[in-house]
Amino acid sequence: MKKLTSLILIGFVAVNFTFAQDADSKSEKKNENTEVFKLSIDEAVDYALEHSRTLKSNDIDLEIKERASKYSWNVFLPNVQLSGTMSRANEYSPATAAQSQLFNSLTGGKYPVTTDYADEEARWSTIGNAAISWNFTPAYVAQIKIAKAQYEAGKVSWEQSQRETITNIKKMYYGLLLQQESLKIQKTTLENARQRMIQAQANFKNGAIPEIQYLQTQVNYENTKPDVDSAEQSLVQQMDLFAFMLGMPVGSKIELTSPIEPTYIEADADDLLAKYADNDLQIQSLEKNKLAAKLGITASDLATWLPTFALSYGWQPVYIGSEGAWHFYKDLGKDEKWYDSGSLSLTLVWNLTNMLPWSSNRQKVKDYKQQLAQLDLSIQTLKEKQKVDVRKAVDTLRQAREQIDAMGRNVTLAQRAYDMTARSYRNGTTELLDLRDAESSLNQAKLGQLNQKFQYISALMDLENTLNVNLTENKQ
Repeated sequence: MKKLTSLILIGFVAVNFTFAQDADSKSEKKNENTEVFKLSIDEAVDYALEHSRTLKSNDIDLEIKERASKYSWNVFLPNVQLSGTMSRANEYSPATAAQSQLFNSLTGGKYPVTTDYADEEARWSTIGNAAISWNFTPAYVAQIKIAKAQYEAGKVSWEQSQRETITNIKKMYYGLLLQQESLKIQKTTLENARQRMIQAQANFKNGAIPEIQYLQTQVNYENTKPDVDSAEQSLVQQMDLFAFMLGMPVGSKIELTSPIEPTYIEADADDLLAKYADNDLQIQSLEKNKLAAKLGITASDLATWLPTFALSYGWQPVYIGSEGAWHFYKDLGKDEKWYDSGSLSLTLVWNLTNMLPWSSNRQKVKDYKQQLAQLDLSIQTLKEKQKVDVRKAVDTLRQAREQIDAMGRNVTLAQRAYDMTARSYRNGTTELLDLRDAESSLNQAKLGQLNQKFQYISALMDLENTLNVNLTENKQ
């Protein structure tokens, strides 16, 4: 009877295994046309640098500042304008009649005073205009320097954004690896629970264990399944977010190929601060902003106390014609049909309003000075925060490395304990609760070690980001 029961159970397991294979086969056929991107940590970073929308937007911002700096000299370009006008008078104006009377007297009464135009042509006039003007103030030189300083600040901001984005991608990459390992352990636990349930079912059928013990294994298995499903769903969602960060289409299948293995360094907070404190990109950005504010004060002072030189020249030809409104110029010795009414002017301008202490110009100078004071405070704050961040990161590196070593030994011990407990349970000399405790201890040890490795990698990336240096390449 016992042999028959065992054969039935074996057949039941074989049928379930066949159904599972069919389901897996259908799932594979469904996804066989989906491209899987195999990415190492470096390949993920390279892909993001090429496709990330955030980084592309930063590139555009930098390009705008670069163009503004490159062509900042265009403030010295003259203003050149060309225009042409044709106009028709509706009525004979009193001013025109007065001119007619004046010209009549100048020509010895040859032209009588008229109160209307002789014909339609006399109503029209044609005027052309070509004008060029050029202004110069020493403030222009300061404005050019401001544009270049803003471009330098933009380069620092761009580099800072690049490093932060790369750091976030690396952290998420290792975070996903940690999540995958956690899910793998949970699935292993679930499979062990299923195997124990099948074994308990066989033992119960054979009368080796009471029904309550079999029911306990079944409850344990059913309770474990929702946790695994939830963890798997969470991993899929995080993978979609990671694909979005890289610039891939959402839903892309990604396979992470790099392991969670940190590169260890020997770090001393005081030595690192002494060598790399000035590399901080945030501090560099604020220093560039300070330079721009100082140049703003210079530009405002130059615009206030020094004059602006203005040069302008205009050529304005007016067509008078032999029968036009001004045909009488012939009698004055003017044979040309075009009359130039343009001029040349040289001007020095002082804006006295800007010299008043309550003017907008002088108030702007006060704003610049207050911005400088704020920037100095921000730089001091960042330098102090830098010391705190570096010391915290170095402490985290030291503690994480100690924990990794300790947990490595703990994993070895927990594995041995679990193997021994599992053998005892199969022999019927150990309770199920003891086996579950041993398995839980083993899983906690494995996850704890992986988590400490992640903490070490994360702290090292934060330290490198703070000091703007690659410590794994510069380690002794």
